[in-house]
Amino acid sequence: MSDGVPVYWVDAFTDRPFAGNPAAVCLFDRPPADRLLQAIAREMNLSETAYPILRAPARDGSATYTLRWFTPTLEIDLCGHATLASAWILFDELRVPATTLRFETQSGPLYARRGPGGIALDLPREDAIASRAPDALIRALGIGAPISVWQGPVSGKLLIELGSVEEVRELRPNYPALLASVPRTEVRAVIVTAPGSPPYDFVSRFFAPWSGVDEDPVTGSSHTLLAPFWGAKLGTHRMRAQQVSPRGGEMSVELLPTGRVLLEGTARVIARGRLDPGALGA
Repeated sequence: MSDGVPVYWVDAFTDRPFAGNPAAVCLFDRPPADRLLQAIAREMNLSETAYPILRAPARDGSATYTLRWFTPTLEIDLCGHATLASAWILFDELRVPATTLRFETQSGPLYARRGPGGIALDLPREDAIASRAPDALIRALGIGAPISVWQGPVSGKLLIELGSVEEVRELRPNYPALLASVPRTEVRAVIVTAPGSPPYDFVSRFFAPWSGVDEDPVTGSSHTLLAPFWGAKLGTHRMRAQQVSPRGGEMSVELLPTGRVLLEGTARVIARGRLDPGALGA
């Protein structure tokens, strides 16, 4: 750590700079204290900062890393876009000699492989169950009457179905009211979704003020619920998804026979640098 810790700024789920979802990827060679990980994430002030740390070097085509993600306020259990950003750095910047990256995480093992459309992430699937949304939450989102309401039984994410792309795109939530509408113990984030317009099968937006992120621009983890939800409605296992946040982003999704979800997307590296060793206590 005498020369500092490499850090990258990556826009994920986009092929254009300054679009998609930005994540910071910090490459420590050994696990630092949690308070330092949180302090760096707070300093980066992005929706997530990722920390992949090598656990087992490349062997038989696979390399294993531990992977943790922090928002500016807390550690989270699963983050798709920062996983994509981490895999992009390991494959394209570090040239890790592996065809598969295995990430050991709080949500179990995740896998990243090169695919025809960028990098493919193999993530756990979550099937939403019918639920309801408090009236205060619906008002805070600025929604009239949703078509249906669902919730991820593991993640606690609320999934609200609307009727059109325009309804989703035009949402202007009242974030203080949204945060006050329900405790984090009941709802950890809100996904609002609707059928898409060609070439997209469905669209979504993602709001998580309970985790210190008002709107996440492009959310990989939400698609572990969205893919099975829309796959059942549309009668297909392969779809194209668009997140219609102001920054915007897109990905391909596939329901796997293993009971997991495959997300495929690209990324752009925006900046490369090092964290000063003096700031890290070296």
